[in-house]
Amino acid sequence: MKFNEVNESYTMAEAIQEAQRCLNCKVPQCKKGCPISNDIPDWIHELKKGNLGNAISIIRAKSNLPAVCGRVCGHEKQCEGSCVLGKKGQHINIGKLERFIADFDAENHLTHENVTEKNRGKVAVIGSGPAGITVAGDLSRMGFAVEVFEMEQQCGGVLRYGIPEYRLPKEVVAREIRYIESMGVVIHRNTHIGEEVTVDDLFSQGFDAVFIGTGTGMPKSLQIPVFRNGEQLMDEDGKPLSSDKLKGVRLATHFLRRMELFNEGFIGHDEVSVRPEHRVFVIGCGNTAMDAARTAIRIGAERVEVVYHRGIENMAALKAEYDDAVKEGAHFSWHSSIVEIHVDADNEIREVVIETKQPLETKEGEEPRFEITRRTEKADRVIMAVGAMPRTKIVRTTSGLENDEKNFLITRDVPYGMTTRKGVFAGGDVANRQATVVHAMQDAKKVAEGIAKYVDAVKLMEAINI
Repeated sequence: MKFNEVNESYTMAEAIQEAQRCLNCKVPQCKKGCPISNDIPDWIHELKKGNLGNAISIIRAKSNLPAVCGRVCGHEKQCEGSCVLGKKGQHINIGKLERFIADFDAENHLTHENVTEKNRGKVAVIGSGPAGITVAGDLSRMGFAVEVFEMEQQCGGVLRYGIPEYRLPKEVVAREIRYIESMGVVIHRNTHIGEEVTVDDLFSQGFDAVFIGTGTGMPKSLQIPVFRNGEQLMDEDGKPLSSDKLKGVRLATHFLRRMELFNEGFIGHDEVSVRPEHRVFVIGCGNTAMDAARTAIRIGAERVEVVYHRGIENMAALKAEYDDAVKEGAHFSWHSSIVEIHVDADNEIREVVIETKQPLETKEGEEPRFEITRRTEKADRVIMAVGAMPRTKIVRTTSGLENDEKNFLITRDVPYGMTTRKGVFAGGDVANRQATVVHAMQDAKKVAEGIAKYVDAVKLMEAINI
């Protein structure tokens, strides 16, 4: 089951025409709005003149994933949202231009990056998501020999298994990974650090530093009460049964990952939790919730409803993603929560109870008041898009590595990103700096600088001691 990409690219003529609208501001707000400070006016200026080779070179100086960022960055809240022409509702379509340049470069093999001599040190990168790929690319350019260790068969992390094909084609991700490899980065797939190989093993193999960019894989629990025939169910310890134990409750990232594995032929259709006849309820209202809802619609679910405990003005999702979800048939319940799940004798979900707390107008100084209503809806699946925490296997198998009470790795500012274990660094989601793809890249670029400074300092001290 393949999903065609929903957004079309520019033609060459369209791209140049759009680029010509850029005012080339002396103080470019678009660049300020970009988390990685992409030199947007510079590469748009090159595009205006038809110099696509120069344009992609400028982009790649700051970004290791231009074709990805051009598709899935939160442009409306970042570069495009900061464009001065946006005040008139006519911002430059920066994301679409970046995508065009990156795709044109790849499809026509326009540019080739010289491989830097790897004589500055050796760094291991655990995980090949946005943070890992950014660290690998940046350090490789700095002259470090970099090896990436990825537990999955395919690289990309959330780019590969967490963002649906219709938003980010997997060939685009694979293409960006191949580019990183062409820079001299070595990638080991199907290698699970924390099991067959430990961080200590990596150091014994001669690595000067290790970067952990494994993201988050453990779902946060909402503990929704589960009822059967009006009686709340208990577990073996006599405590209320956790809704997480029901096979009809799934983490959004797990659902999206299974969908991608099915598309790639690694699992059968029966291992994808949503069926065409299902009534699906998605909890949360970020971009992952939109992805889960829109994917369920594409599978053919009978009804898909997004349940969010706050109002539309508070949703984390991009407005464009929300608008597309509405157009495709998703329903939304604001100021609402699922407060009960009803199951049958086989613990299959049959109903959910949704409570809505609609805020009422109050005078200044008054306590907030709500109109509270409840309704019961037929249901088959509940998908949770409420965030996740890191897994702890690497911490458990690495001496000196500490995490906080929520499993996030503890890091320091100098050198930036170093954990409690000397020489071990972390960035992105696993270090509780959770946000979008480009924010993970922003954090990873700072960590890469921290790793470089650390390795240089250690080698200098070793030289002095000699």
